[in-house]
Formats: sequence, structure tokens, C-alpha cells
Amino acid sequence: MSELTYRRMKDLPSTHLLGTGTPMCAGCGGLNALHQIYDIIGEKSIFINAAGCMTLLSVYPFTPFRGSWLYTAMASAPAGAQGVRDALDVLLQKNRMSMQDDMQVVVLTGDGAAYGMGLSATSGAMERDLDFMYICYDNEGYGNTGQQYSGATPHAAMTATSRGPRGFPGFKKDLFSIWSAHKPAYVATVIGTEPLDLARKIEKARSLKGPRMIIALSPCPTGWDYDPQDSVTVGKLAVRTGVWPLKEYVDGKVVHTKVPHPRKPVEEYLKLQGRFSHLFEPQRDDALINEIQAKVGAYWEDVDS
Repeated sequence: MSELTYRRMKDLPSTHLLGTGTPMCAGCGGLNALHQIYDIIGEKSIFINAAGCMTLLSVYPFTPFRGSWLYTAMASAPAGAQGVRDALDVLLQKNRMSMQDDMQVVVLTGDGAAYGMGLSATSGAMERDLDFMYICYDNEGYGNTGQQYSGATPHAAMTATSRGPRGFPGFKKDLFSIWSAHKPAYVATVIGTEPLDLARKIEKARSLKGPRMIIALSPCPTGWDYDPQDSVTVGKLAVRTGVWPLKEYVDGKVVHTKVPHPRKPVEEYLKLQGRFSHLFEPQRDDALINEIQAKVGAYWEDVDS
């Protein structure tokens, strides 16, 4: 990045700065969500970023975040957030910082950290009632290292490490329920293609104290194998087919904030993605498609009952 480009970027508002000039993939659903989230959280924030795709946003010595940014190892972001929050509290207690200058502590990780490597550190932070916001951009695989399967990979998806004829044999971990079981202040699912729902939830999370957790489904053209121009379509279908329920946990209750009715068939979502192409070519696998559809249907039957 040239010095001239840097000076111009410094003068841009944060809504334009985030992501400018960074080597992110075209059509990145995670960056789409993060743009919107950052517009609401604002520059009075400290982002603690675990190793992952979004690490590419900040290439030393530059960062697109107008507040502060700290890089950690993949499993360590919640522990880093504890240190940052403690340091801010010490400054407040010693009157070396005013309440007006206090900053929002935000963890930013991919699903590899959130669903796997960093889960124990996150659990510990919630048990300590750490006052922080945790944002997971969930692209359903280890996207920064070649889209290996993670705890967030859906059933039957083809990944770099699940190449069999039926794709990934496991099932996506229910991180929403795992986090909710800790009884934090707030948990929500969002997606960048539903901006009003996303904005309302981030506003609510920002107004609360304690652990606040946001899981953002992040369509990934590179890892999911579809044309980047279809990112919005893929994201909207994730909601309209019921594959990605939009919901929140607050005050001990789970509320669905957008119920798709009628739901579109799951195959409309699957057939747009190369990671599921083996379900349709060279022969259609009705048994596996129906299995995925039945699992989604069972979820919503439980919601409606």
C-alpha cells in the first residue's frame, strides 16, 4: 500500500474504510456481515481477532479498523479479550480514562476457532461473565487454509478433507445451543443478506453487558464453490429454505426473528453450490437430499410445536 493510498484511506469514514484495499475474496459473506456490524459498533472498539480469513484485513502495519485491533492465535481470542477488558477496567478505576472513552471489546473469529479450537477459552470467558461481544463469521470450514472441514461443516458438503462420494459424513455442531447453555447475556444468529435483522440484533447486543455472542453465516464463494455474484442469492436461500434459522437467546428464552413461510425446498440452496454438486451429478442422490430436507423439516416442526 502506497503512502498516498494510506493518507487517502485515513480520511475516509469507517463505513468506507473497512475492507478497502484488502486481499479478501470477491463475494465474501463474512466481510459483508462485518461491514454492517462495524457500522453499528463503531470506532470506540477494540477487535481481538483470532487467526483466520479476516486476519487478511490487517496487514502490518496497517488496519482498516478505525478503533483498535489485536491479533491472537486461533484458540486465544477470548483470553486476549479478558486481558483487554481487565486493562480498560483498571484504567477506569484509577480515573486514567473516562467512561466516555471506554471501548467495546469485540472478539472476531471464524468457525474453526468458534466451533473448535477456541471453544474452551470462550466457555471460560462466559463462566467469568466477561463483558465482551463475540462475533463468529461462519463459512463452514477452515477457509483460510483450503476449506478443510470444521465443526461447522454441514452434512454431505464436499471439503478439502472430506472427498468421499457422500461428502462430509458428520453434522454441523449446534453452537447456538452450546453458547445458550452457558446462560450469557445474549446469543443471536445473523446473516449479511438480512440487514435489518442483523442491525437490530447488533444494536441490542451493544446495549447489553456481559457475554454477547453473534454467529453470522458467511457464504464463501471460494470454499462453497459458486460464482461470487450469487452470494446474496445463496445467503437469502439459506434463510428461506430454513437451513439457517434466524433467532436470538435473551432473558433465558429463544425467539425466532424470521420464520420462513412457506419454506423453499432445501435443494434450491444446495444446487447453487459446487460443494454439493455430487448430490445432483452424475446421478441425483435423492436419499441424501431427502435426508438433509428431513433434518431441516424436523427442526422447524419442533419450533412450531
